Amino acid sequence: MEEACEIARLPEELVSAALARTSPRDACRAAAVSPAFRAAADSDAVWACFLPPGALPPLADGDLAAPAPPSSKKELFLRLSAGPALLQDRLVSVWLDRETGAKCYMLSARNLFIVWGDTPQYWTWIPLEDSRFSEGAQLMHVCWFE
Repeated sequence: MEEACEIARLPEELVSAALARTSPRDACRAAAVSPAFRAAADSDAVWACFLPPGALPPLADGDLAAPAPPSSKKELFLRLSAGPALLQDRLVSVWLDRETGAKCYMLSARNLFIVWGDTPQYWTWIPLEDSRFSEGAQLMHVCWFE
């Protein structure tokens, strides 16, 4: 029992620095070790390292605000890794990979260059219900694929 308490004597900054070099999953697991590890694992210093460098692209209004804006870097990471958030143009959504913190993007068909995309003989734009994006491209006639 005495050995288990020795680790709790480490400075929180040292534990935070070590956890910041692991993964989001490891930081969450470390929080179960002791109250001292939990404090370090929940710190903004750790979770700032798991967020992508630089600013995130501007999100669509309200995409992260519900029920309130994130109060910590950990909460921001968890919200961004919970599912896609639309960017302001509403043609791209972004989320973070929960394992690595990498940015992931989903593009709408309107954000792609589709050869003959405006030629009704080949493509038509259809409304999409229950989708992140309001419309999609439907191929009407196939000549060839390259």
